[in-house]
Amino acid sequence: MEPFRLRGANFNLLVLRLLDPRPEAVVPAIGDQFRRAPGFLRFAPVVLGLDDIALPAHEVDFAGLIAGLRELTIVPIGTTGGSPELRNAAMALGLPPVRSVGGREEEAPLAAAAAAAPVAPEPAAPPPPPPGMARPTMIVEQPVRAGQRVYAAGGDLIVTATVNAGGEVIADGNIHVYGALRGRAIAGGGNNAEARVFAQNFDPELISIAGYYAVREGLTGAPIGKAVQVRLTGERMRFDPI
Repeated sequence: MEPFRLRGANFNLLVLRLLDPRPEAVVPAIGDQFRRAPGFLRFAPVVLGLDDIALPAHEVDFAGLIAGLRELTIVPIGTTGGSPELRNAAMALGLPPVRSVGGREEEAPLAAAAAAAPVAPEPAAPPPPPPGMARPTMIVEQPVRAGQRVYAAGGDLIVTATVNAGGEVIADGNIHVYGALRGRAIAGGGNNAEARVFAQNFDPELISIAGYYAVREGLTGAPIGKAVQVRLTGERMRFDPI
């Protein structure tokens, strides 16, 4: 019997866009989010976005960033964007460049001391459904319990019960919760800014669409406890009563 098999797969990964790469700025800010939204990003694999870093590579403390994120139980697994020098500096500490499926991002050159290794082709993005055919929809009829994560890949998610505090629902498309939404809802995977979240009883720990998010304390203008539709207008979330 063969000991293992390799196969390609698509994964939804969060990108931590570094606007200020200093560990003393990034790590406490994320730690503050942890305190306001327990469980947010806990044990989540993240990719470090380097496009906004203006500092030269030798001035970026990647070792401090990695250590600080791991102390927060966040798992950095790679980088995206940035200059070849930045990508090489991160790669020297075990964070290789990660490209989006179908992306055109330039590959970082390997450091002189590293041997080039063959790279397996990335899996192609799933094709859009044919005209007239609906996207796949996942229906969950049981409550989503604390610590449970439900992910609807490539389509919408419908939960006919409650999403309890500490539970998490994720969809590449829209999310519909016909019970109370008390946990975390993350819609619009793959930067789908047209995705929406619908909840009959809106009281989430965290809400996110296409990478933009708000935690419970930031929802002061939202009709908590009411039927709500959440969508993006530009880079801002809009909370409309249903």
